[in-house]
Amino acid sequence: MASQPNRSVIQRMFARKSIAQVQRETQASELKRSLGKWNLLLLGVGCIIGAGIFVRTGSAAALHAGPAVLLSFVVAGIVCAFAGLCYAELSSTLPVSGSAYTYGYTTLGEFIAWIMGALLLLEYGLAASVVAVGWGGYVVSLLADFGLQIPPQLTGPAGYTLMRDGAPVLVDGQTVTTLFNLPAFLICMALAGLLVVGVSESAKVNNVIVAIKVSVLAAFILVGGAIVLANLPELMAQNWVPFIPPYDAAANKGEGAFGVDGIMRAASIVFFAYIGFEAVSTAGQEAKDPAKDMPFGIIGSLVVCTVIYMLVAAIMTLLVPYNTLNVPDPVAVVVDNFGPAWGWLAKIIKIGAIIGLTSVVLVLMYAQTRIFYTMARDGLLPKVFSRVNKRFQTPALNTLVVGLVTAVAAGFFDINVLGDMTSVGTLAAFAIVCLSVIYLRRVAPELPRGFKVPLYPVVPVLGILSCAYLIYTVPLNVLTFFAWYMVGGVALYFIYGIHNSNLQHGDPQDDAPDMGEFPGPVVD
Repeated sequence: MASQPNRSVIQRMFARKSIAQVQRETQASELKRSLGKWNLLLLGVGCIIGAGIFVRTGSAAALHAGPAVLLSFVVAGIVCAFAGLCYAELSSTLPVSGSAYTYGYTTLGEFIAWIMGALLLLEYGLAASVVAVGWGGYVVSLLADFGLQIPPQLTGPAGYTLMRDGAPVLVDGQTVTTLFNLPAFLICMALAGLLVVGVSESAKVNNVIVAIKVSVLAAFILVGGAIVLANLPELMAQNWVPFIPPYDAAANKGEGAFGVDGIMRAASIVFFAYIGFEAVSTAGQEAKDPAKDMPFGIIGSLVVCTVIYMLVAAIMTLLVPYNTLNVPDPVAVVVDNFGPAWGWLAKIIKIGAIIGLTSVVLVLMYAQTRIFYTMARDGLLPKVFSRVNKRFQTPALNTLVVGLVTAVAAGFFDINVLGDMTSVGTLAAFAIVCLSVIYLRRVAPELPRGFKVPLYPVVPVLGILSCAYLIYTVPLNVLTFFAWYMVGGVALYFIYGIHNSNLQHGDPQDDAPDMGEFPGPVVD
């Protein structure tokens, strides 16, 4: 489209990429279509399994829902099903790199696409930080099993009292105030280096890691389940009565501490655990048959992981008191309670958790770099984010920036604050995706769709409303921080994005030279 300098600011804000343009970009893409439906399902499982089971489930149970965190998974799973069906339709209709960002650009306009980009930074970048904190917790626990101790001041966020099993950790009779989470910082930077070296190497490793992770979880479920079944009446009486703890106005400042409110608040926490299925849609240009494979990968990974979550959460809350699980490594707390005879398995499970969390951080950071890459090609971010390193054929500087941001967040901030910010950003992004489905159905009903949302428009409307409700359950201080974050993002759009957008200047997007795995200008 030609540049139209006389257009109003509103017209420029809501300028849209045409559907034909997006489809041309898809056809012109140099990305190799090598991912089948099972590869996509494994990609989704690889990202979903990790954060929810190994990290966030513990705090959701300990602070908000108690054993009824199982019901929170049901609520979050239903909300994710609404959003997942909408993602499946959009990904089969517009199979392009950039996922929700590109969907917003095509349906609701450039300003909404920019908002999506800001939300996806929370969804991927901060999520990687959350999982990195959990990774650090399991590393500290495993090293302790072998008699190795990292200075406790370097194992948590700045200015927090170090806790373990629901009580402060004491060193020489004194509580420990943490300064910096060194393990979490280091894993982010190490994986950024791996992504710089090459995506293909990373992708090959991912399938192996997923197999290890699922095997370890299967062992946890089998052994933990056997222990539970052998002692079920006693464990239920000890740890599941009451199943829904009564509302506690004093706990957590009265914000969703137990009772039905606690179940819903915990749902907004464990919702974080399901964001992996959305990462599948970032691989739209690399799917062999996106119209069929994308919905399979998204919905399939969601169903598989929901079943696993329910089993693991039940075992966790039966084997240990829920109030001991507010730690970055709740599964480690549980496996340590298997008994001395299972000490060897506890070590294996912790190793598997570390490997699994590594893959989650890797996939999330990969997705974030590709969002920045796409936005930079559109002119909404500086072109440096789309430059491809000549040697490694990857967006190296982009990847290092993402790695540094996630590492700093993981090193200095509390896991619960990071997780809540991630959940709010993810829920807002999902609501916009549901809205995009409604818009596209109205303006382009004839567009070929490999998958259609059933019970339209009920499902997307319920998706919007349920996402908004879970956002409402998040503490006010997190929502305030989120509001200021979005104000800053909007200001940046008007300072830079609207003036440099390719769409505003009529620059083409589908004529990039063939440069291997990632198209774009090459730098040394």
